[in-house]
Amino acid sequence: MKTIIPLIVILTLFTNTLIAQTAVIKGTINDEKGNPIEGVAVTFNQSGATSNNKGEYSIEVQSGRLITLSFSHVSFITLTKRIRVPRNRTLNFSPKLVSKVEVIDEVVIKNEKEIAQGIDRVPVKTISKLPSANTGIESTLKNVGMGVSGTNELSTQYNVRGGNFDENLIYVNGIEVYKPFLIRSGQQEGLSFVNPNLTQNVKFSAGGFQAKYGDKLSSVLDITYKKPTQFSIGLEASLLGGSATIENLTSNNKLSSIIGVRYRNNSLFVNSKDIETNFKPNFTDVQTYLSYQFNEKFNLDFLGNFSLNNYENTPVTRRTNFGTIANPLALIVYYKGKENDQLLTLFGALKGNSNVNDNVNISLTATTYNTQEQEHYDILASYGIGEVDANFGSDNFGDVNIDVSQEEYDSYEIGDRYCWE
Repeated sequence: MKTIIPLIVILTLFTNTLIAQTAVIKGTINDEKGNPIEGVAVTFNQSGATSNNKGEYSIEVQSGRLITLSFSHVSFITLTKRIRVPRNRTLNFSPKLVSKVEVIDEVVIKNEKEIAQGIDRVPVKTISKLPSANTGIESTLKNVGMGVSGTNELSTQYNVRGGNFDENLIYVNGIEVYKPFLIRSGQQEGLSFVNPNLTQNVKFSAGGFQAKYGDKLSSVLDITYKKPTQFSIGLEASLLGGSATIENLTSNNKLSSIIGVRYRNNSLFVNSKDIETNFKPNFTDVQTYLSYQFNEKFNLDFLGNFSLNNYENTPVTRRTNFGTIANPLALIVYYKGKENDQLLTLFGALKGNSNVNDNVNISLTATTYNTQEQEHYDILASYGIGEVDANFGSDNFGDVNIDVSQEEYDSYEIGDRYCWE
């Protein structure tokens, strides 16, 4: 007990000493116009206070020492003040804070991706994901509701709002692309000119497009091919063919190149029809796009394309069942002859671009185009309609009772015209 009493006395004297070493600073914080500022942080070492809606604050500090008081706010320049307050005194200090003004350099904003009225952007990602017999940009246009229609799912030809198929413009990186005038379209046509694996942006207009695109009546398809930023290789394969893409950029960032090779064979697809035939359609396409940047104001681009479409078809026979369960019938068609088509297309374009200033851009394009289309068609077809043997116990169940057989038909020569019922 004798030990505790002196300890209590010492603690009491130490507490009174600490209290005697504190002082209070208070006041009102205003801006340059004399308006009170709310939310100003007033700090000293680890302690602090905040001004109220009237700009008033109050903070306890150490007395008898030179201290640094800080007044900070997000909208005003931070103010620091060195103050010495005597013991057991209250000091009134009402500072004025200066508004913070951030000065930045001039900023010019350009929206180079702006699309003019009448031009719609087609999502590139949907091109490869959209199920289609002939996957491509043209097939995508027919399914995204832009007034585009076609009559054959194996054809890349399309018409817009009743216009003709040859009234549609196609541009690739500002270069007009010429498409061959096909005698036939559909199974014989092959690949589209535009390679989806090389494509970066697709813009389409079904009317009301800018005059810079030319004088066609129906539509314009504006394709932007990629400009590589590094070396890369892409490969794709399916049961109908495959493709390969190579991108490269030189070390001095002057020359960028992209090459795409495609091969497609529709045999697996078209042989699933009712026609028994020897079908060998195969299509090959090679494209390249080169761009050389001479300086900031001039660059030279080259677009090249080689495509070879081979179509070989030797139909044999076709059977189409119809009628009712009680009276089943079948249409039998016998064929003689074959169809051999070949389409070779060569296309090259050289384009120079000169940016004179921000408002003037001059471009000059030189193109060469060659197409060779050969078609050999000497197919003779004759038909017969007969009853189908529907007797489950018969050895000929499912056969068609018809007067002329395939062997008898084969004895006729091409050029004989006949049919039988």
